[in-house]
Amino acid sequence: MTSDGQAVDTVGKNRPGWRPDKLRQQREAHGLTLEGAGERLREVARAANLTVPAANFQTLWQHEQGEVYPGPHYRRAYCLLYRATEPELGFRHALPDEATKLKFTASSEPHDGAHVLAVERALLQLGPGPEEIDGPSVQQRILDAWKRRHTGGDPNRPTLLMVGGYAGSGKSEFSRFISQLTGWPVLDKDPITRPLVERLLVELGSDPNDRHSEVYREKVRPLEYQCLLETAYANIDCAISTVLTAPFVAEATDARWMRRLINRCEARGVTVVVVWIHCDLDTMHENISFRSAARDSWKLQNWDAYAAGLDLDLRPVVPHLSVDNRLGAAISLTDQVRQVFGAVFP
Repeated sequence: MTSDGQAVDTVGKNRPGWRPDKLRQQREAHGLTLEGAGERLREVARAANLTVPAANFQTLWQHEQGEVYPGPHYRRAYCLLYRATEPELGFRHALPDEATKLKFTASSEPHDGAHVLAVERALLQLGPGPEEIDGPSVQQRILDAWKRRHTGGDPNRPTLLMVGGYAGSGKSEFSRFISQLTGWPVLDKDPITRPLVERLLVELGSDPNDRHSEVYREKVRPLEYQCLLETAYANIDCAISTVLTAPFVAEATDARWMRRLINRCEARGVTVVVVWIHCDLDTMHENISFRSAARDSWKLQNWDAYAAGLDLDLRPVVPHLSVDNRLGAAISLTDQVRQVFGAVFP
């Protein structure tokens, strides 16, 4: 495991577009010492519910000197502190058509047209996959739910938003962002099923953190997803819009499994929308390293073997929306939108 704030050096130091001098320039432009910047970083990280970095002056100095590439929590905290994007802070090159500048306003100001445009810009991440799907209507559904929190009334049917993707791709963070916009509850597989999965693995004579053996795949994983779906059905049966997040690698590529889910939801007047988060290997490795979850130990210790089994071109078999989180760009944009509101909005 890497320690908090330390990057995967072979990835970070070779990150195209990294300009550590820009980080120093931003700090000096804000009139902050290294110690002052560290204190502010800790404050904004706590306010944004990020993992709070140690942010001591030695680490910040290493970032500015280019000796250590900041990890994901540090990069997000820097962007929040300086109200700038990763490309602006010199962490990487901008992706094609990536928004790199946004106008920030105080949270006390009314949610006017500028705020709506900011949310719409973030929702443009929900692009169509290879098959035909009405992406604009899904974006409008989310936008309407956000507006409903301030104006009342929602003209849409309840929605089950199913967010899938490989480990470390950014599923949970993107799901939380959608939940913050809409007020829809998030059902995340890991916190819901982990205690049951770990106890069952021990009873079967396996390691509680096993997520790669035949025992897990054949005897535990099906029950894990069944528990998740039964929890989701409790909301669906009450016509409650819900954000459901898990890898769904096998499920989203199984036409019969998806058809059963869609049919059950449709019978209750609930629309299923599938969102696939795709990401690059380096960013997934970095995110998995920094979350320091015991269940990821095998992946990190056997990264080459694990990565060789991933199909980065894999997509759901049903019409779906796609979010490009390469280099963490989509998650960075969600942070920018939060800043447009002047604070982490409720």
